[in-house]
Amino acid sequence: MSTYMIQGSYTPMAWSSMLRAPENRAEAVAAIVERLDGRLLQSWLCFGEYDVVSIVELPDTVSAAALVMAIAAGGIVVNLRTTEVIDDEEGLVAMKRASRVQLRPPAGSLLHEPAE
Repeated sequence: MSTYMIQGSYTPMAWSSMLRAPENRAEAVAAIVERLDGRLLQSWLCFGEYDVVSIVELPDTVSAAALVMAIAAGGIVVNLRTTEVIDDEEGLVAMKRASRVQLRPPAGSLLHEPAE
């Protein structure tokens, strides 16, 4: 399973509807995620650039794309952003692998050491 952070903004019409009839939208998202063989780990309403942030586990990238497409098709969330995230343990493994395959900076760059 892969973990994804999904961020989005509600449309003004969505906010208007939710103020008239408040409901927990995380439950609706959880149902979609479960139909894609995943699970909703956490969801928050937030201030700032995005109105909602959710963390979901899904089997693969295609499932993540399907989730975002389904949410976008609903018409109530815009500015959707999907970010695959890894935990600290996976990050450590990635750092160790990266240390074995470092990319040489381009010749002439400020990072390039002059040839002797």
